[in-house]
Amino acid sequence: MVQLHSTVEKVTEQINARSRGPRQDYLDLMARSRDLRPQRGQLSCGNLAHGFAACGDDDKDSIRLMESSNIGIVTAYNDMLSAHQPYADYPDKIKAYVRAVGSTAQVAGGVPAMCDGVTQGQTGMELSLFSRDNIAQSTGIALSHHMFDGIVCLGICDKIVPGLIMGVLRFGHLPALFIPAGPMPSGLPNAEKARVRQLFAEGKVGREELLAAESASYHSAGTCTFYGTANTNQVVMEAMGLQLPGGSFVNPGTPLREALTQEASELITRITAQGRDPRPLAEVIDARSFVNAIVALLASGGSTNHTIHLIAMARAAGLVINWDDFSELSAVVPLLARVYPNGQADINHFHAAGGTGLLFRELLEEGMMHGTAGTVWGDSFQDYSQEPYLDSDKLAWRPAADKSLDTDVLSTRAAPFSPEGGLRLLEGNLGRAVIKVSAVKPEHRKVVAPAVVIDSQEALAEKFAAGELERDCIVVVRFQGPRANGMPELHKLTPLLGSLQDKGFSVALVTDGRMSGASGKVAAAIHVTPEAAMGGALARLKDGDMLTLDAMAGVLSCDVAGFDERPLAHAPRDSEAGVGRELFSVFRQVVTTPEAGASVIFGEEF
Repeated sequence: MVQLHSTVEKVTEQINARSRGPRQDYLDLMARSRDLRPQRGQLSCGNLAHGFAACGDDDKDSIRLMESSNIGIVTAYNDMLSAHQPYADYPDKIKAYVRAVGSTAQVAGGVPAMCDGVTQGQTGMELSLFSRDNIAQSTGIALSHHMFDGIVCLGICDKIVPGLIMGVLRFGHLPALFIPAGPMPSGLPNAEKARVRQLFAEGKVGREELLAAESASYHSAGTCTFYGTANTNQVVMEAMGLQLPGGSFVNPGTPLREALTQEASELITRITAQGRDPRPLAEVIDARSFVNAIVALLASGGSTNHTIHLIAMARAAGLVINWDDFSELSAVVPLLARVYPNGQADINHFHAAGGTGLLFRELLEEGMMHGTAGTVWGDSFQDYSQEPYLDSDKLAWRPAADKSLDTDVLSTRAAPFSPEGGLRLLEGNLGRAVIKVSAVKPEHRKVVAPAVVIDSQEALAEKFAAGELERDCIVVVRFQGPRANGMPELHKLTPLLGSLQDKGFSVALVTDGRMSGASGKVAAAIHVTPEAAMGGALARLKDGDMLTLDAMAGVLSCDVAGFDERPLAHAPRDSEAGVGRELFSVFRQVVTTPEAGASVIFGEEF
């Protein structure tokens, strides 16, 4: 096995050292929970009768005897999310596959599954980030009945997978795995989609043309094909060893997709306490798993939302990760993938070029990933550089492609797109922030310009339409953090700022909000912490203040004398009511900073 890179080893060690107390507390909790297995044996006769009352007679007998596994299915199905629509019949399929190997399965519960694509730019987006912790809580409720020996999670999209992981990690005395459903086939090329969006922002095409382009891009069941948070989730789940290797991006409704679903359904029964190879989640997941996830994120140019989500997920396992860990790893992890918005290819092209199997093998052979990390399949993560295929209608595995089939999409460690992952930490008197520079040309990575201070996406659109932004500027969009309004995505900003940059102006963005995969070609300092609503320095800014955003030097500052003595501005509006926001007011009061996971479940400090 290749020697681990010194930085990867160092970051892993510092996470373990930082986490020593909370990690031990977590493992002690899991040990106490494990003593109850099989948990339904602790139930009274009345409890147990309620638990299997709706089952068929054969399943009742199996659950009653305690000798075989009863699998709990937590599903995020709804048929509004294109990615989740294929899950409609997955519970029945899983039950049939599990029953065929002598076990049983029940739907333990459903969790919310909102679509960021539908709520983008709408008021409902203010609930998106909070839905993650709500999903974690809902997962906990679903699994609280002491009926299950293993867990299957059905979820793909943005906040859903992180929320499910946070929930199941608190049941880490049981094994758990995820079953994906795959991406939709490729539609309108990403370059054309981006072109039409920018033309619409400039008023050169109308809504009819824009809707036609969007509909041609998002056109069928399956995950959206750009490399946003949903598809990043899939890469991360494989990197953590919680899905079958190479199966994330097999399209829905194909024979291979069905074979993978069957294999995963059977696998969960083999890794329960009643199976021949018990693998409780708390023993599979540790600091190595999260370092592998961060490395995969960086090497693939994945969503910056995971600089928040992975931190919250880690805390559910008693591990403390921060942005220093991301930044240190990013400095040594090569960028090996170019998938939209960091390139023009979509996730299907990435998969065809070699996919996760080739990506992981290149990283393992460079010493960038822990080959010894635990997994639900195979002997260790070293086995995850494989891909599935059908051999006479039977699922089989083979080594991933030994070279990229499209070097414009997926490269190798010998010829990376960049020697670093492109995610950097910015610090200065405006706070701490992250910036993704993998799609930003070097000449745009340092901007020194006067501030344009606004408090909403809509205000930028108004200034753009009025011609007030035809100059060098750093746009500051504040009061967009979790405490202010739930931290919605700010995708409306991208076409406008991109248009200004294309006109030759030096522009950048600074915000305490989120941008994820939409940050694109404009330098964007995001997740600024502390946020304006928590007394952060962004609340002191005024129009015309000279700002420096230097991604190369890691600087984010206001270059004005007496800045620290200025009074703080207050949020111009509240987020108290409408589309259910009033139900989450307590979340806004207690949510932690993004660098602590923007969570209402775990505190700023353990």
